[in-house]
Amino acid sequence: MARKFLFIVALVIVIVIGGAIALSIWSREATEIAFVPRGDFVEQEALAANAYEDPGMWYSRPGLGTNDPARYQPAIAQAAPDPADQPPTRSDPAAEQSLDRPDSFRTDGSITGEAADPAAVRDFAVFFVPPTSFLKAGGTAWNATLDDAATNSRARTFLRGLASPFNRADEIWAPKYRQAAAGAFLTDRPEAQQAIDAAYADVAQAFDYFLDSVDPDKPIVLAGHSQGAIHILRLLIDRAEARGLSDRIAAVYAIGWPISIEHDLPALPIPACASPDQAGCIIAYSAFSDDGDAELFESRYQATPGFDGQPRGEGPILCVNPLTGATGGSAPAEANLGTLKPSADLRSGELIVGAIPARCDERGLLLIGDPPDLGPGVLPGGNYHVYDIPLFWKNLQEDVLRRVRALAPSATSAPSAA
Repeated sequence: MARKFLFIVALVIVIVIGGAIALSIWSREATEIAFVPRGDFVEQEALAANAYEDPGMWYSRPGLGTNDPARYQPAIAQAAPDPADQPPTRSDPAAEQSLDRPDSFRTDGSITGEAADPAAVRDFAVFFVPPTSFLKAGGTAWNATLDDAATNSRARTFLRGLASPFNRADEIWAPKYRQAAAGAFLTDRPEAQQAIDAAYADVAQAFDYFLDSVDPDKPIVLAGHSQGAIHILRLLIDRAEARGLSDRIAAVYAIGWPISIEHDLPALPIPACASPDQAGCIIAYSAFSDDGDAELFESRYQATPGFDGQPRGEGPILCVNPLTGATGGSAPAEANLGTLKPSADLRSGELIVGAIPARCDERGLLLIGDPPDLGPGVLPGGNYHVYDIPLFWKNLQEDVLRRVRALAPSATSAPSAA
């Protein structure tokens, strides 16, 4: 298993080569031909009732120790000196220095990431649903198999960058599931919804095992990105009231999946987060550059039905600003506590402070200014979907702790030593 920190390179390989190039060069129709499975949907055999008792059915769960990708803690970058602050020299006079713009992503080494202080590991449990890592182009299968080595390797890689902001929880659970193929989200064919429903069935079974395994009084956090986010939202609808979870949910992070304020949000049992200290609410956003073109993203969103069964249309998308923890609004780059940026060799990562601003626009897109080059993982149209969570890694880590404290202050003390 790859233990190298390749949460970016994996996306580069499977999305850029397969998806980003296709979307930028080919027509939408050609992209669908490349990525939408060509075979018929095959009904999946139900998992055994006790399937998720097997530790091998989880990418992350208590007891995995250093092998748990969600427990990754990045290094902290040291900012490079601003050229304008350096004393002039004969080879580098002040006049030339003044022309140099400081690069917010230019660093001068790093220090070891802060260790998980036992007092900071709060008594709460996170259920994190991984995004799509079944990204085979030109295939026939609508769902991944549980033993697909490439899918599982990518999922573990993704979790290092996407689930690690929640690593202050004392329990993190991230299940394997027979996820829908990436092409299922590019077509209106009935097989696509069948594949998504089949993936959700596995997630729901894993979630029930999670609930049966954690302390019934422990606060819980639900989180997911992209495909994982839609499954998290369906769990809210199907399980929040049925399992009596309303008073236990500290927060729901449904990131990288558009939530219609008019046609999705009213059907969900908890509201959007209106303030940073609010518990029992939803955080959602999709990141784009200021000069991005979201036409492809918006056209797909508008054509799909909301949770109320009606077309979403052109209504606004929910945008909770990760820098403020509140719906809408804007915040400067100085408010960003740490963006997770990979090293040049992609074997490690570091947190860069104060690099990326965030502003929710009138459409509900999260605009991030003119950001530095993060590599070829940026999708066409200035879509930073791949980086939705890494862009605001440290702010999200602090956000979840605030919301757990707001839910039940007495429940956030560190677990007592046995």
